[in-house]
Amino acid sequence: MATTEQVIGTWILIALYSSATLYFVIKGALNIKSMKDYAVGSISFSPYFVGMSLAAAMTSAATFVINPGLIARYGISGVLSFGIFFPIASMISLVVLTKSFRKYGESVSAVSLASWIGKRFNSKGYSLFIAFLSGLMITFIVLILVALTKVFASALNTNEVYTLAAIVIFVFGYMMFGGANSMVYTNTIQAGIMIVVAVILLSSGFSHFENGVVGFFQKLKEIDPVLIQATNEGSPLFRDFWEIALAQIIIGIAVVCQPHIITKSLLLKKESDVNKFLVTSVVVEILFFAVVFVGLYARIEFPDLTVDGVAMNTDNIIPAYVIQVFSIGWVAVLIGLFVVMGLISAGLSTLEGLIQSVSTSITNDIVNPLFGKFVKNEKSYMRINRIAILVLAVVGFLMSRQQLLFPKLSVAILAQNGVYAYFSIIFVPIVLGIFGENVGLKAPLWASITAFVTHFTVYYGFPVLLNSDIMSFGYFNKYFTGTVHNPAIAASAAIVLSAIVGTALYFKEKHTKSKQQILNL
Repeated sequence: MATTEQVIGTWILIALYSSATLYFVIKGALNIKSMKDYAVGSISFSPYFVGMSLAAAMTSAATFVINPGLIARYGISGVLSFGIFFPIASMISLVVLTKSFRKYGESVSAVSLASWIGKRFNSKGYSLFIAFLSGLMITFIVLILVALTKVFASALNTNEVYTLAAIVIFVFGYMMFGGANSMVYTNTIQAGIMIVVAVILLSSGFSHFENGVVGFFQKLKEIDPVLIQATNEGSPLFRDFWEIALAQIIIGIAVVCQPHIITKSLLLKKESDVNKFLVTSVVVEILFFAVVFVGLYARIEFPDLTVDGVAMNTDNIIPAYVIQVFSIGWVAVLIGLFVVMGLISAGLSTLEGLIQSVSTSITNDIVNPLFGKFVKNEKSYMRINRIAILVLAVVGFLMSRQQLLFPKLSVAILAQNGVYAYFSIIFVPIVLGIFGENVGLKAPLWASITAFVTHFTVYYGFPVLLNSDIMSFGYFNKYFTGTVHNPAIAASAAIVLSAIVGTALYFKEKHTKSKQQILNL
């Protein structure tokens, strides 16, 4: 439990942090006149600010709280997966995809991912399909709400459900008004705090290296030899090279195709700012992704993963580590409070982006095409957007409460299942839209359908078939046994099959058009 000094200090930080946030929300809200202003901003932002904003949004509480908890439980295999293969793939993909996506997004005045896809392939129905699927991103919102709740409840010694309710009311409340204008400012401040906190966390375990790297690994080996192995057969996520490397590379390439990530480039007003934006993002992200290594420090601190004899849930490990390591001496307490603020920043930075992007898609890509004739003006759309945020708040609270009261391995499994499904569905269409020439609707649409069917069939259908003795998958049986399944297996399969179908249809259509042109000569 947190000490009295830690609790009082945390309350003071909350007061200061909330005041600063509300200041920027009010400042940003004064410049919002339309839904486009809410979605992509009406202010010309520094590319360095937008780059830091993206880095903060892309890493989030998953990187600072949830993933290190999984690494504390499963060891080096998790570091390889979440700290090396996934980050490298995602950052390369970010650089390759962002420039072209932004260029086309600017030319058609796209304000969301669904509108970009609809305009790129000239299909309102396809845009509507993608907009409805953006509802899958609510699972990521749940992950962040759970992570924030764990951090706040640990630092304040408060009831988790009541803490969750307070977080939802505050964050969703101010996001009804701030939008992109305030979000870039708050994300930049959050990223700045996260940079300092990342350094503090990474240095917090330096004492474990008194006998060098070999001595550090020896400590882990004494706890459990599997913690220093490249694979962990006993885990549901890091059992072999496919789960640790190949699946994570595929996922990392596609992860950029989330509404709160790839649309961030639309905030830039000048093409010349893109390189500055990308360099800033990548440099800061490298530091942030390194934080997952702190999970190993936490495992040395809690060898049996218990506190006062009580087993910890995976999502509680990092909050408990911070409270314990920074609890002795007033200097340590102050540093610990700053770290708590950094963990909070990691969650809020992405949560704000998700609320903004998902609510924008609901308003712009679902309500507008279906009920636009009944909406009188821009003010009405702004009111509808606030209602959409309210609905997200209610659904997010109920789902998060379920995760808090009835936890499984980690809320990461729920979030990965929803988020991975979403970007596996839109990855190939975005790639075709960026790099393809004269792409028709058939290739991207069937790529999306293939990914949708594959992901949910593999994730939910294959375990049923295996457990019913209807079908055996040989070597792959291990992926579908037990109560926890790895969403990366389903998503990577979905992305690969989607790419095959989409590419085949694209080249077939291109060949048919070329043949027709020759016949017309």
